[in-house]
Amino acid sequence: MTLSLAALGPALPELLLALSALALLMLGAFAGPKSTDTVNGLALAALFGALVLVLIGPAEATLFNGAFQVDAFGRFMKVLALIGAGGTLAMSVDWLKIEKQDRFEYPVLVLLSTLGMMVLISAGDLIALYMGLEMMSLALYVIAANNRDSVRSTEAGLKYFVLGALSSGMLLYGASLIYGFTGSVNFAQIAQAAREPSLGLIFGIVFTFAGLCFKVSAVPFHMWTPDVYEGAPAPVTAFFASAPKVAAMAVFVRFAMEALPNVAHQWQQIIVFVSIASMALGSFAAIGQRNFKRLMAYSSIGHMGFALVGLAAGTQQGVQGVLVYMAVYLVMTLGTFACILSMRRKDGMVESYDELAGLARTSPVKAFMLAVLMFSLAGIPPLAGFLAKYYVFLAAIEAGLYTLAVIGVLTSVVGAFYYLRIVKIMYFDEPAAAFEPMRSEPRVVLAISGTFTLLFFVYPAPLIAAAAAAARALF
Repeated sequence: MTLSLAALGPALPELLLALSALALLMLGAFAGPKSTDTVNGLALAALFGALVLVLIGPAEATLFNGAFQVDAFGRFMKVLALIGAGGTLAMSVDWLKIEKQDRFEYPVLVLLSTLGMMVLISAGDLIALYMGLEMMSLALYVIAANNRDSVRSTEAGLKYFVLGALSSGMLLYGASLIYGFTGSVNFAQIAQAAREPSLGLIFGIVFTFAGLCFKVSAVPFHMWTPDVYEGAPAPVTAFFASAPKVAAMAVFVRFAMEALPNVAHQWQQIIVFVSIASMALGSFAAIGQRNFKRLMAYSSIGHMGFALVGLAAGTQQGVQGVLVYMAVYLVMTLGTFACILSMRRKDGMVESYDELAGLARTSPVKAFMLAVLMFSLAGIPPLAGFLAKYYVFLAAIEAGLYTLAVIGVLTSVVGAFYYLRIVKIMYFDEPAAAFEPMRSEPRVVLAISGTFTLLFFVYPAPLIAAAAAAARALF
C-alpha cells in the first residue's frame, strides 16, 4: 500500500522533528562548535513547531495499518512531552555553556529522543511500541554520558545502557510471547484474541510490563534511577525526570487499556504490587539522602507509584487521574530542577540541599517558589500536587481498591518529611553563602511552575476537562 505525502499529515509533528534533527546534525557537523548556539535555538524552534502541529492536527487518524494512531489521549501526552523537552532544553543552554559542556550534539539528541517519545505515545502495535522505545532510549544513553570528562557521567551512561538493554530484552521477549499466543501485534486484535487468558499470555504480559516499569523507574526495576540521576549532568537529569516519564507512562496506559482490557484482572494485580512498592520505596529510601538530584530520583520513583494507582483502577476515571497526575508532576519537576540548576557559587555547582540553608533571607522569592513546589510534591492542600493525588486515590476507591488508597495516603505522609525538611532548611537554618543570580530561562520556568502549582486549585477545569477527553479516547 502506497502512502501519499498528504496521507502522512497526522505524522507531521514527528516528521518535523526527524527532519530537523537530521538537518541540525549536518549543520553542526559542517559548521563545528561555533554552531552550538544556532543549533540550540533551531532545536527549540523545532520543538515549538511540533507542539503547534500537534495542537492543530487531526483529532483522530491512523497510519500504517493501525501501527501509528492519533487521538485525544496521544495529543494530550505529546503536548506534555514536548513541554518537558522544550523546558529542559531551554534551561540547559546557559548551564552547559558555563560548565563548558555545550556541544551541538546535545540538542540533536534531545530532538531524536523526543521523536522516539512521540512515536511511543502514538504506538498502536507492539512493533511501533518497541521502535519508539528504542529510539527514545538510545539517545538517552548517550545524553546520560554527555560530560565525557566526568567519571560519574560516564558511569551513569554505562549503567543506564546495560540495565536498559536488559529491560529491552525482557520487553521484547514479552512482546514475542503475546504475539505467539494471540497471533497479532496490533493492540485492537490482541484485545479480541485475549478474551480467555492463557498461561503463556500472562507470562508475556508480565515480561512486557517489566520492560515498561523500567522506563518509568517503578520498583523493582528502579535500580538505575538514583545513580543515573546523580551522575548525569543536572540538565540531563531534569530531562530524564520529565519528558521520558510522560511518554513511558502514556504507552503503559495505552497498552493496558487498548490491548488488554479483557484480562484486566490479571494485570491489575501486577500494577497494584508495583504501585505499592514504588510508593513505599520512594517515601522511605529518600529520607537518608542529602544530594538533591538523588533525592529527586527517589521522589520520582514514589510519584510514578502514585500515578500507577490510577492505572490500577482500570477505569476511565483512573486514566483521567493518571493524566492529571502526569501533567502536575511534569510542572513540579521542571520547577524543582530550575532551582537545582541555579545552585551555583563562584567555586562551582553544589548539589546538597543543605546548601539551601537560609535561602529565604538571601533569595526570598526563589525560596518561596521552591517551598510551594516542595509542599505540592508532598501533597499539601490546596496545591496542585494534592489535587493530583486526590484524583488517583478517588479512582482507586471507586474501583474498590481501598487498601491501595490507604497505603498511598500513608506513604504520602511519610514522603512529606523530606520535602518539608528542605523548607525548614531554607527558612530556619543559618544562611549559607548566597548563590549566583539565576539565569533568565530557569527563572522563567520556576516562576511559571510555582504560579501554576500555587493557583491551580482556583481554576483546574481546563486541565481536568482535557484529561477527561483524553481518557475517553481509550474507552
